[in-house]
Amino acid sequence: MPEIDVQDIDHLGIIAGIVDDIGIVEIIDREIGSHPQEKVSAGQVVKAMILNCMGFLTAPLYLFSDFFLGKATEHLIGAGVKAEYLNESRLGRVMDQLYEYGITLIFVKIATEMCKRFGVSVKNTHLDGTSMSVHGKYQTTESGEKNLVEEEATEAVAIAITQGYSRDHRPDLKQFTWHLLTSEEEGIPIFMNVADGNKTDQSTFPEVIKAFQAEWEGEQPDLYVMDAAFYSETNLREFGNIIDWISRVPATIKAAQELIQIILPEQFSQQKDHKGYRFCVVCSTYSKFRSNPPQEE
Repeated sequence: MPEIDVQDIDHLGIIAGIVDDIGIVEIIDREIGSHPQEKVSAGQVVKAMILNCMGFLTAPLYLFSDFFLGKATEHLIGAGVKAEYLNESRLGRVMDQLYEYGITLIFVKIATEMCKRFGVSVKNTHLDGTSMSVHGKYQTTESGEKNLVEEEATEAVAIAITQGYSRDHRPDLKQFTWHLLTSEEEGIPIFMNVADGNKTDQSTFPEVIKAFQAEWEGEQPDLYVMDAAFYSETNLREFGNIIDWISRVPATIKAAQELIQIILPEQFSQQKDHKGYRFCVVCSTYSKFRSNPPQEE
């Protein structure tokens, strides 16, 4: 009687198909390079990490290969790929390669190709940030500029894991910040930036815009939508007439507080396309950027 080998795919088959449609494996292999003796390419390792992440399981890195035991690994990742090839040593080497190449840059390469293949429009974009809390022991130098893991206290790190404004209401935990620029209609990420835990949106938004404009290979956006953190004298002087933007005016600004008190309900007009929304156009010379005429807000 022939032996029957049953292997699981579950929902991972859909995710693997999306990865293949975007071309993530080919892009990473092209940018990172490959070696004729490697059993699994860098792109395939990244695909395996995506599948693992979307498998709704968490485990130490040395148990990574166990995730694929009993699964149709060759069907999901590629011909000849076995679970034991996805060991912690191979994953560590690939992550080092990605870090040396530039995580943000490889993300942009993938996002650019995705937009081309699927016709994703970046005409209007939305920029926002959040914080990601972490657990564990971290040592901080006296200057506070670098955070060092205890067992690797002599090695440089990419970002500072430190305390800052916590979006998830855990000021007791250290964190890092994460900013995403997404396409407005689909909400698909097209640019990302990971930064120190005490970085503010006000200082990071300009950095993200500059980096995106320098690295994005497609057509530049017509409009940037950001929250009130962008609206500062420094940012308006630097970007006020360089990009088209929409932002909420912070209620902490004196001029905004005064307008809230003096504008009458009858001064507002009904928004035709969006019921329940009304607007009132006012002019402001806040920041007086580039000595140009007042802008409507």
